[in-house]
Amino acid sequence: MRHVGWVAGAAAAVLVAAGAITYAVADGDGSGSGSGSGTRTPAADSADAGFARDMAVHHQQAVEMSYIVRDRTKNVEVRRLAYDIAQTQANQRGMLLGWLDLWELPKVSSDAPMTWMGMGDMASGKDGALMPGMATNAEMKRLGTLGGKQAEVFYLQLMTDHHKGGIHMAEGCVAKCEVGVEKRLAQGMVDAQQSEITMMADMLKARGAKPRD
Repeated sequence: MRHVGWVAGAAAAVLVAAGAITYAVADGDGSGSGSGSGTRTPAADSADAGFARDMAVHHQQAVEMSYIVRDRTKNVEVRRLAYDIAQTQANQRGMLLGWLDLWELPKVSSDAPMTWMGMGDMASGKDGALMPGMATNAEMKRLGTLGGKQAEVFYLQLMTDHHKGGIHMAEGCVAKCEVGVEKRLAQGMVDAQQSEITMMADMLKARGAKPRD
């Protein structure tokens, strides 16, 4: 239980910072858009736009997964973790889609997922797993059939994989994106999700399980 308070605090900090970050993008912070700044708006095929689109999709699955497990277990620790992840990633997803609106860019693209990272030709889309770490449709369906400890373990394993994929994508934005606040948000995702991976490993160990290879 020692981790739960930290997670709740971190989630609250992200929510408080969200409005400031969104306004900063609107005002043209860093190399971003913002009509008042006179700086260049990211192109539709830029890393900034690609990351925003892809991570919005990636986050949406994490939100869905978290609400599934919250209803499949009575364990307070797992329910709180799931709720915090759902709230944090739903908020970040809203920010990412909001930036696309501010930049007047489409929220969908004809390009394959991960094209902005030079990985558009990777084998993707297998049973709904469009990007690194995403669960398949079959895995999501299975999560919805489990209960108690089994649901907790499977969720923690799926979310660990999900975070690892998300970190890979966020690190790509840190390296390739040009909008300052978007790069900082991506780095914040890396830091927070790495900490949560460590936390989930401890939670799995307490349940006699471990992350999937």
